[in-house]
Amino acid sequence: MKKVGVIGLGAMGQGVAKNLLAAGFDVYGCDVREASLALFVAQGGKRCETPAQLGAECDVVIIFVVSAEQTDVVLFGEHGAAGAMRVGSVVVASATVPPAYPIALGERLARSGISLIDSPVSGGVVGAADGTLSLLASGPDSAFEACEDVLRAISSKVYRLGSAHGVGSKVKIINQLLVGVQIAAAAEAMALGLAEGVDPAQLYEVITHSAGNSWAFSERVPRIIGGNYAPAVTALDIFVKDLGLVLETAKANEFPLPLASTAYQMFTTASAAGYGSEDDTAVIKIFPGIKLPTSEDQN
Repeated sequence: MKKVGVIGLGAMGQGVAKNLLAAGFDVYGCDVREASLALFVAQGGKRCETPAQLGAECDVVIIFVVSAEQTDVVLFGEHGAAGAMRVGSVVVASATVPPAYPIALGERLARSGISLIDSPVSGGVVGAADGTLSLLASGPDSAFEACEDVLRAISSKVYRLGSAHGVGSKVKIINQLLVGVQIAAAAEAMALGLAEGVDPAQLYEVITHSAGNSWAFSERVPRIIGGNYAPAVTALDIFVKDLGLVLETAKANEFPLPLASTAYQMFTTASAAGYGSEDDTAVIKIFPGIKLPTSEDQN
């Protein structure tokens, strides 16, 4: 039985671990949160106290943390996984990071005989729970061959974007540009509707059946209408980070991104106002003079 480790048992990692267990893998997990570990163990997973303990056990290690910095810590920090992993094992790194990072990471791991798949994901918490993630993956063919069954268990589509590390992260950043801009645009449209006195539920019904609809509008706006800003999928500060990465990538090539720049300013303004830990739809709160729906309005 192939041994697979998941480092980072938040909403995404927990769903991935569940699907690996359902597929019959021997699954090890590591997280700094006791509640997350307890839930993982209750589902049948094997608890590890440190990334090193997990790395020593596993053939494939999937990392579901937030950033390049956290990826570095769990791999190379005190009790990091990389120092304990065997030659021939594979790391699947899924954080949204600058494209230069997985290039350097792949070289660093290769010096220890460990392969890297640069594999950010799309599909959110629902995709992780249902095993329908899209994997935006790049890396050597040998790494894909070594863990093809693992990737298949957690996704509905594995996009093999080439053998060079960094390509997966480039595609993910472009995806985040679109999602961030579209969420900001959906919030702006709803804010204008509220300012003009349009019933928000009726506006949602019309737009979702009209040419102005988008995935972000249809998926995110119900939270605005419901007045619920608990982070259902993505906290607002994640888009501050991700759109920041988008702009940094473009800046390196002096490439203009006017829409992404505006969306970044909107999310940053909302974060500075204290909404960073709320749902990403809380970006609508930057618009003045509108009465937002509340959860009490639904009762």
